[in-house]
Amino acid sequence: MKTSRRQVLQLAAWGAGSAALLAPRPTRAASKVKIGFLLKTMQEERYQRDKADFIAKAQALGAEVIFDAANNDEQAQLASFENMMTQGAQAIVLQPVNTGTAGNLVRRATRDGIRVVGYDSMLVNGPLDVMVMQDSWAVGTLQADAFVKWLQAKKGDVKGRVALIRGQPGDSNATALSSGALEVIKKNAGLELVADQSEEGWSSDKAMATAEDVLTKYKNDVSGFICNNSGLARGVIAALGGQDLASADKVFVAGSDADLANIQYVAQGKQAVEVWKQVKPLAETAAEIAVKLAQNPKADPKTLVKVDKTVNNGAVEVPTIVTPVVLITKDNIDQTLIAAGIYTKQQVYGRA
Repeated sequence: MKTSRRQVLQLAAWGAGSAALLAPRPTRAASKVKIGFLLKTMQEERYQRDKADFIAKAQALGAEVIFDAANNDEQAQLASFENMMTQGAQAIVLQPVNTGTAGNLVRRATRDGIRVVGYDSMLVNGPLDVMVMQDSWAVGTLQADAFVKWLQAKKGDVKGRVALIRGQPGDSNATALSSGALEVIKKNAGLELVADQSEEGWSSDKAMATAEDVLTKYKNDVSGFICNNSGLARGVIAALGGQDLASADKVFVAGSDADLANIQYVAQGKQAVEVWKQVKPLAETAAEIAVKLAQNPKADPKTLVKVDKTVNNGAVEVPTIVTPVVLITKDNIDQTLIAAGIYTKQQVYGRA
């Protein structure tokens, strides 16, 4: 039986299709990696930048990103972490809700061959592959040193009452932030630490209540409040406002994270200082490392990234990368945050 030209073409097409089905998948698809990014919360404004910068960098490197945040809920974070593993994440970047128990998540991932990068807060007793963080101890030191200088300028002497407002009880980041401040406070005999309070969930409302109690107890005779983050500082500013004390000329307040509201307070003279923990290098570095680890599942992390130091977290010596922090005052907002494009003059000052 003679085969028509049309039948020949059909057979050729069928043969090509069959060959395509039998052929291995393109190497480009095989090299596509999937990484997870799991934050403890989106409560603070800065985390919108963490999310955006991380995802943009990872996608630019050809990776697919699974993102979630846990609303400061340890059980919610556990469920999100397990979901990322189920979805096939080859590496997960984790900012732990509870730095004391999150090591269990890392051990579980490690057993399944999933790499884990610690983000921002060092967890304990878990075999992290890499840690990317700011120097939290340096943040606390910057805050307390600024308080000492403020006292010298405003009072002529390093003497006064100071309250330390910490974040989540037991959080390793809160501990490191506070230890830097405490070291400076202890070096200055004229400083009286009248409160050292941890706030569950890094709650601004609870920080406000603590500040109100301290002000009541000492009849408003408190010189400064050093706060672990911007949200806590906002709570303190609210309490001071109720006593007509929300002025950097009257009471020193330091925060950390450089949320826009706090930078506006600094510009307005309500808050003395903020510490800008630069998010972009933190998020982008974490994304780069996660992609490299996913692409090289058996590699020693120290062969893939330049490490600043190693930190023993109770389980392993964790290769650690440290990103910079900057003290923000009323005098340097334009040269730092605005020059870097983090905020505009319109946002900070209400004008172009």
